[in-house]
Amino acid sequence: MSMNVGSGGGPAADPEPMMEMNMTPLIDVMLVLIIMLIITIPKANHSVNLNMPVGTPPPPTTEPVVVTIDVDFDGTILWDGAAIPDRASLEQKLMAVAAQADQPEVHLRPNKLVEYAAVAGVMASAQRLGVTKIGLVGNEQFQ
Repeated sequence: MSMNVGSGGGPAADPEPMMEMNMTPLIDVMLVLIIMLIITIPKANHSVNLNMPVGTPPPPTTEPVVVTIDVDFDGTILWDGAAIPDRASLEQKLMAVAAQADQPEVHLRPNKLVEYAAVAGVMASAQRLGVTKIGLVGNEQFQ
């Protein structure tokens, strides 16, 4: 039984070239690069920046004018309780509302049984004609 303790060639023998690459410096460099990458990544912010008004707004000097548009179960459109005969009449009234400098609030109150197409048509007409203060009223009946 013998043990190989080194090259047996003596001082005149050529040393054998190292066949394996030293991985320690390469791993050190990679770890430093990963740490630098982690440090430079910006923090993820899951919030939305809003510009909110400062202070309390002054109370309104006059009561807002409210126009109520009811859409009955069969698609009949009522403007402040009066029936509108056709879509052209509704659009005339919506153009008059949109032309005002201080637009009145338009409250759209659909019936629970009406088809969505009738309500969507009224909303599309209001948007196309430039009515900006419109809201759905009576949503508690849909729950």
